[in-house]
Amino acid sequence: MATLHSAPRFTLIDGLKGTLSTALGDHLVDAHEEHGELLLHVKRDSIEDVLRILRDDHAYQQLMEIAGADYPSRAERFEIVYMLLSLTTNSRIMVKCRASEDTPVPTVTTLWPNAGWLEREVFDMYGVLFAGNTDLRRILTDYGFEGHPFRKDFPLTGYTELRYSEDEKRVVYEPVELAQDLRQFDFMSPWEGADYVLPGDEKADMPPVDDPKVTEKPSDTGAGAKTDKHAADKVSAGAPAEKDGGEAIDPPEPTEDRAARPKRKGKTTDTAKATETKKKKAPAKRKPAARKKDDT
Repeated sequence: MATLHSAPRFTLIDGLKGTLSTALGDHLVDAHEEHGELLLHVKRDSIEDVLRILRDDHAYQQLMEIAGADYPSRAERFEIVYMLLSLTTNSRIMVKCRASEDTPVPTVTTLWPNAGWLEREVFDMYGVLFAGNTDLRRILTDYGFEGHPFRKDFPLTGYTELRYSEDEKRVVYEPVELAQDLRQFDFMSPWEGADYVLPGDEKADMPPVDDPKVTEKPSDTGAGAKTDKHAADKVSAGAPAEKDGGEAIDPPEPTEDRAARPKRKGKTTDTAKATETKKKKAPAKRKPAARKKDDT
């Protein structure tokens, strides 16, 4: 039996860009479609008002995720991404705003309680501050952790490492010491043109040889009719190994005396009978003794 749902399986975003752009008005910086989804870039100070409009007036009831991205070359290096879901229309949109290390983003915990955990994660990984969040603590890293791991300028190995010390019987923090330096991989395809000389390509830039060595006649290479005439000759003819290998040599004498065995009787076809074990006869069943009648 087919089940009918009020929400469609998917929603086309045709016309959605114009509708939401009109509703957001001056809060909107840019709106465009990418990979079949609508992306809205809004002003940082208006993020709470924008999300409230989308929740109350356009049925985007759920805040699914808050993510971050780091672009160190920008003046406002961080990009905060809010992912919304409409259960009514089965539509997803993304709302973005930018921030720097010193410009806090207004909290949206006033709209969705789960935003508190999501904002803590972005703060822990990127260092973005959220004004109005009363519990802005680290959530993924350890106590006393320094730095923010998802920043592009954070080293892959971190600054400290922890281990359990058998001497002190506790976990200790130490500076990172690598037995081998990190290998740098360049995944640029050589067909697209690398900025360096690939191994083996240094030979391509060498100047041509002024006086190359060539073979002008077959005698210079050792080939020719004279060589072909002796091609079938056996090179190893007359070698000591061939002289000794063709002679028959008698086997050596036995090193110990062994008594002669008596000749076996019978044929080889009787071997199976000689090796088979004899089957034992089953004992005869005893008849039960006749019971005597008691004299009464």
